[in-house]
Amino acid sequence: MALDRRAELGEFLRSRRARLRPEELGLPDYGGQRRVPGLRREELARLAGVSVDHYVRLEQGRTLHFSEAVLDSVARALRLNAVEREHLYRLARPWSDSDRQDGPAPSQRVRPGLRRLLDAAADVPAYIVGRNTDVLAWNRLAAALITDFGALPPRQRNLARLVFRDEGMRSLYADWRGKASDVAAYLRLDAGRHPDDPQTAALLDELSAASPEFREAWAEHQLKDKTHGRYVYRHPVVGELDLAFETLRLPDDPDQALIAHTVEEGSPSQTALRLLATWAQESLPVSAPSDGT
Repeated sequence: MALDRRAELGEFLRSRRARLRPEELGLPDYGGQRRVPGLRREELARLAGVSVDHYVRLEQGRTLHFSEAVLDSVARALRLNAVEREHLYRLARPWSDSDRQDGPAPSQRVRPGLRRLLDAAADVPAYIVGRNTDVLAWNRLAAALITDFGALPPRQRNLARLVFRDEGMRSLYADWRGKASDVAAYLRLDAGRHPDDPQTAALLDELSAASPEFREAWAEHQLKDKTHGRYVYRHPVVGELDLAFETLRLPDDPDQALIAHTVEEGSPSQTALRLLATWAQESLPVSAPSDGT
């Protein structure tokens, strides 16, 4: 399942055509039965103001030399959001030499200052995610909330692998399917940024072979960056926690993101989180190993 840019481009555009309805866009329906849902190619081309042949060549990935004006028009016609637009441009434009990757990506390292920041935020579950959803560093409360990352082999410290292959995760998240969909959408966005990474291909192959839920989520072609939101956890020690999260992306390494959970002041979840912090102090080490592996 190595990400083929041309195939990914075509599948992405077809998935976005399928979610549009002619009547919503002021197009005649003619009352006929459509073989596929959504807009036809010629309808999308008309809305975008490009020739049908030009759009077909884009969707079939025959060339990756489309102008910014054409891509802008197609993005507007498909009603793409900012994340989807970036994904389209990434797939459909020529790459510079700096974009290309030969062989496995170098190991990601977390700066000591960031590790100290995680440890200092003792009352906030916080962790750092890198490429392919690898968990690179965490504090004690994040380990208490999600899983004891330090007790796992390095290869298992991966959110996608945990969510889709660890049975404990299914009971941890009140809406496990929503979490699984989010992780698959984030992984697809990451894979689009690094389609030549063999580690990405290996992870996609593994999850596709092992998890029908992953295959289903991946086929939806959703894209989602990790920015902010909330999850409800059903923790085996302290019960239910309704936690928000905020994401801070590192300016000098956009492939690393720090995720910190917050809790509403005076809420039952704040009480549960304090209980979890007390339990964690007695049961878990402070944070990740110093070498990040």
